[in-house]
Order: sequence, then structure tokens, then C-alpha cells
Amino acid sequence: MFSTSAAQALLEETLFGCDDGELFFEHRESEQLTFDDAQLKTASRSVSQGFGLRAVKGDMAAYAHSSDLSDDALSRAASSVRTIASAPQANVSTQIAPHFGARGALYAPESPLDAMRFADKLTLLQTIDGYVRRADHRVKQVSVSLLGSVQQVEILRADSAYAYDIRPLVRLNISVVLEDKGRMESGSSGTGGRTLYAPYTHEAAWKKLADEALRLARVSMESQPAPAGELPVVLGPGWCGVLLHEAVGHGLEGDFNRKGTSTFSGRIGERVASKGVTVVDDGSLKDRRGSLSMDDEGTPTGRNVLIEDGILKGYMQDRMNARLMGVAATGNGRRESYAHLPMPRMTNTIMLGSNHSQQEMIASIPRGVFMPQLGGGQVDITSGKFVFNATEAYLIENGKITAPLKGATLIGSGPDIMQKITMIGNDEAMDPGVGTCGKDGQSVPVGVGQPSLKISAITVGGTAV
Repeated sequence: MFSTSAAQALLEETLFGCDDGELFFEHRESEQLTFDDAQLKTASRSVSQGFGLRAVKGDMAAYAHSSDLSDDALSRAASSVRTIASAPQANVSTQIAPHFGARGALYAPESPLDAMRFADKLTLLQTIDGYVRRADHRVKQVSVSLLGSVQQVEILRADSAYAYDIRPLVRLNISVVLEDKGRMESGSSGTGGRTLYAPYTHEAAWKKLADEALRLARVSMESQPAPAGELPVVLGPGWCGVLLHEAVGHGLEGDFNRKGTSTFSGRIGERVASKGVTVVDDGSLKDRRGSLSMDDEGTPTGRNVLIEDGILKGYMQDRMNARLMGVAATGNGRRESYAHLPMPRMTNTIMLGSNHSQQEMIASIPRGVFMPQLGGGQVDITSGKFVFNATEAYLIENGKITAPLKGATLIGSGPDIMQKITMIGNDEAMDPGVGTCGKDGQSVPVGVGQPSLKISAITVGGTAV
């Protein structure tokens, strides 16, 4: 392991003549236990560590990484990236001095892996499995998984700035399959955050999770084909914010807007959503899955207002894109690991609440769809067009919720849908702590949140004829 002082000296030499860069160290320990088909199927534990060295000149970045923490490996990495210092200077906007340094801790700097004995973890999974199987005679399959990790990061810069963070992360998932008269339906529920296991593994917490997975499977068992066509839709609070994340959030990341490939490019100060719509990205929420005391460039996270009362106010920025656009970094420079370059990414992306009740929204619709929960989706950043699956949906008839629906999807455009939000709920909530975001081959934990929303018209894809 090379010394910090030697690494600092080499870093200063390597980045001379560059606009930016850093040395990023990471040590990560992870575990996963999966109880499936009434037996322990997976019990793994892994350790990884390494460094990444980045040099930035204009809009170009050179990057080298290694799991070898020797002086030789660092010297080779430095030789690989320092050639960028002689590259021609790109057109750069006014340079903004980046804000650097760790903020107050948002989570306990502890490892969840050893805070609970392996035998107790196994007993927990067995207990949950037994509870779910006894709860309904139609249970065909149960899967319970417990995941935990702790990531330690250190960041050095050529100006001698130094930042350090310890990041715990845990997650508990329960899924169930019911079978009745040849029909099989599933339901799943999960929770987690940047804590130890304790908040999610006590009896009241896991029973609530198990009951939710069972409820969703039972609802699916009674569902009928969803209608198709353009209909008004009410979205539930919390996890439905995944639609906001995908259809709007990615389009507000700095790199897409600097390059002019986002539908929101060059629109600061313009109306991009209905009046009353305010969207923030907040990485400073205590213990949340998407929160970070500092991002992966060392910039403190915070509450960044993206859209205020329907008006576009700003983008999420890492250091490079912020410098090139002449604005300040916002604490959104994130990377999957030491082997990846940082880029602008979301943390916890949230639409703020207003004064309407969910029941008021439903009562205002003669015929439409209520979607309490959404599943996976796809989005085109350039156009904002998306397709999302609903994991739970109901028909609305004459202002009342009636039949549960199966196979419902939402099809539309993020910018278009933002203009069709006609009622915003008073029940703002966060997701349960299970979100993972993918971008350019990198995955990072994120959070989403929103109140209930009424969308006046959106295309619902269904199978009913």
C-alpha cells in the first residue's frame, strides 16, 4: 500500500497543466444471503479495493484504475493519464472554483456486516419464509434476501484537499408466488437504506414487508386485463417517483444538457411543467439509500432545486460539466466503483407535495386508472419518451376504485406529462429504499419520492379488447 504523502506528491506532478482530476481510493465489503425454496441458496461475502486516477483537460478525461495498491501500479497509472496535460485546450466557460470537502455525516460510519451474527441472519430468513408460507395456503414459492455492504472512500486532489467517507448500505427483499386453479401470480416488497440491519429486521418491520408482498400477489390473483387508450391516471405517492426519475430526472443531468442531447437543454428559466410542480434532487437526507455525505469527487451533497413551480431552474452537475457550463458543481458526481469515471447522477429525486387528497383526485375521474405502484421502465433521454409497467393498478369508474388490473403500462413523453399534471397530493412520501439507477453501464443506489399525482391524459397500454 503506497503512502498518502507519496501519492499526493505524484498526484501534483501528474495533474500539472490539467484543469481537474483526483485520486480515488475505495475499499468495499459486501454480503448477500438468499433463502429460496425453503433453503439457503446463496451466502456470499466479497471484498474489493482499488484506486482510480483521473486527469481532466477541457472536455477530455484520461482515466486509469487498478486493484493493485502498490507504488508501481500508481506510477504506471500516472504515466498513462499525464499525457492529457499537453492536449489542446477546449472551449471552456468561466471557471468556477469547485466546492470541496466532506459535509456532516448523514449516516453512521459503521459496517452492517458484523453488527448481526450469521446465525441470526439465517434464522431471520427462515422465520420470514415460514411466516409467509403459513399466511396463505396458495403460497407456491417464497424468496427472501438480505444484502449489505460498507464502502470506504478517500479522495485526494492536487491542491492537497482530502475527503473521506464510510457508507453503509442494506436491503431486505421478500417475494412470493401464489398458485390457485392453475393461475400463478407474484408479489414482492423491499426496503433498505444507509443504516445497519436493525431498522429492517425487527419483527414488526419484516412482517409489514411480508404482508405487503402477499397483498400484492393476492391483488394480482384477482386482476383483469387492463384497458388501452388515452385516459386520466392517478399515481400513488412514494415509489411512483421512479417515473419522475426516468422520464425527467435523467434529462436534467448536466452532461446531457452540456452536449445538447436532452429535451431540457438550453431551457433554464422556461416553463417545463405545470404550475405547482417543484422537483428537487437532495442527497443530504439522513439514512436514505440515495444519500451521500459527499459525492465521488468530494463535493458535499445538498438540496438542489431543478424545477420550481413549473420553471426549470438548474441541472445536476459533476465537476467537469459544471466547469464547462460555467456553473457550480452540485454534489452529483457519482461512480459505481474505483474502476469507473464519475459522471452527473441523481441522488434522491423528489417532487414536492401540495394540497389535494388522493381521494379527491380519484373522485374527479369518470373513467381512468389508479396506479399505486410502478415497476421497471425505459426512457429515451433525447426525446423524453418512456414506457413503464405498473406493478399494481386499478380501474376508476365514476370516481371510485373498482377492479384490479393486470398488464397495465404507461406510454408517453416526460416533458409532455409534466405539463399534464393537474392535481398534486398532500401525501408526499419517499420510496421504501430499493432503487438502483443505471447509466452508461454504471449502477448506483438512488432514492425517489413524490405525492399522489393526477395526470389529465396519458396513453395506457393494456390487453383488454
